[in-house]
Amino acid sequence: MPPILPDFSNSVKLKYVKLGYQYLVNHILTLLLIPVIVGIVIELLRLGPEELINLWKSLHFDLVQILCSSFLIIFISTVYFMSKPRSIYLVDYTCYKPPVTCRVPFSTFMEHSRLILKDNPKSVEFQMRILERSGLGEETCLPPAIHYIPPKPTMEAARGEAELVIFSAMDALFKKTGLKPKDIDILIVNCSLFSPTPSLSAMVINKYKLRSNIRSFNLSGMGCSAGLISIDLARDLLQVHPNSNAVVVSTEIITPNYYQGKERAMLLPNCLFRMGGAAILLSNRRSERRRAKYRLVHVVRTHKGADDKAYRCVFEEEDREGKVGISLSKDLMAIAGEALKSNITTIGPLVLPASEQLLFLMTLIGRKIFNPKWKPYIPDFKQAFEHFCIHAGGRAVIDELQKNLQLSAEHVEASRMTLHKFGNTSSSSLWYELSYIEAKGRMKKGDRVWQIAFGSGFKCNSAVWKCNRTIKTPTDGPWEDCVDRYPVHIPEIVKL
Repeated sequence: MPPILPDFSNSVKLKYVKLGYQYLVNHILTLLLIPVIVGIVIELLRLGPEELINLWKSLHFDLVQILCSSFLIIFISTVYFMSKPRSIYLVDYTCYKPPVTCRVPFSTFMEHSRLILKDNPKSVEFQMRILERSGLGEETCLPPAIHYIPPKPTMEAARGEAELVIFSAMDALFKKTGLKPKDIDILIVNCSLFSPTPSLSAMVINKYKLRSNIRSFNLSGMGCSAGLISIDLARDLLQVHPNSNAVVVSTEIITPNYYQGKERAMLLPNCLFRMGGAAILLSNRRSERRRAKYRLVHVVRTHKGADDKAYRCVFEEEDREGKVGISLSKDLMAIAGEALKSNITTIGPLVLPASEQLLFLMTLIGRKIFNPKWKPYIPDFKQAFEHFCIHAGGRAVIDELQKNLQLSAEHVEASRMTLHKFGNTSSSSLWYELSYIEAKGRMKKGDRVWQIAFGSGFKCNSAVWKCNRTIKTPTDGPWEDCVDRYPVHIPEIVKL
């Protein structure tokens, strides 16, 4: 019997070869400069003090030349520092924690579904199958209006939910940071599906009596990735308004958007979306540098709305009975994959080390010149980031990204546990995930975080943060009374 070949992919020697290659390529400039510097030092030592003095005297300096050179250096330095983008700091953030009275265990959810859809048992069965495979736990929450049978999605109830979520998050942010309402220069509120008049941003201004010259924005209809769009908008505003504070509020109001029809594509969001919200304080003030948790490094946005399928894959419309709901297309995951690919192509050169970029380039050239059937090289993003916050849109989203980016279970732990504990909280889910990493005591100074979010339109947005200081395990926040129970095992199917 012929000898079995060793598994080279798991070979220890191959692992060290790869590590050596990464170190060599990533530090190539340092390795080249060291011999040059050593050679210069040896040559200077060989010359001796007298020869060095004679060399210095042989150089003739003219006063005009010295002044011109000094002016040129000062001018170039001034232009460089003035054109350099301002550093944007994430001082701190808070996440809304719903009360236990809003919890919706599986049994409660299914009982309500049976009573609301009593004439359509197939739709009830469909929701049960989705819930069994969703990755959600027993402690997710829905707003009070949805607990009624039938639900009461009135404007008053929707405003009540918005006030509860947004004001709770804002109050916690004021308490946590010591920020005063009058210190807010920029306010951005994003909520995709609830856009009343006056706007939610006006509601916040009225509640906290913010300044009359505040720059306020209200983003709607932009889906689950609107949180990072708000961060990008805040970054642009902070670049042109020095010494300013910006507050971003990300949420989704569930009350007016709970679908009560029979279309399966529209029933799916009922099973996944839950209450949630976050308030984030950003600043460009140098005085905030020391206490800030993170520094914003990059924001990359990808929009596939030019394609008709991508545009309609998450679509608000009426069903045959005239009931409004959000329809999720079967092509959603394929479209999300294409959007992610485009986003990665842009963000890769910004964050990946030289070793990964070189391998990707060599593979690309090889496929173009030698063999188009070569398997494309997927860059190892674990070389660029210590932590990943993948939008907790659903189990399938997290599974697909874990597979495509070749991430470990620990890398996607924050996303899975957030989905289990809070459900899909739309644009605020990324902040629950970041809070989970902090609650576990894993965030160290210098760590890099990649936030990835998907949204209707169709959009894939990324934000890269660098940890400014080692973060102590917080004693408050959405995970304060339960983080010790996590991570939990989430079975493939939970039989109801």
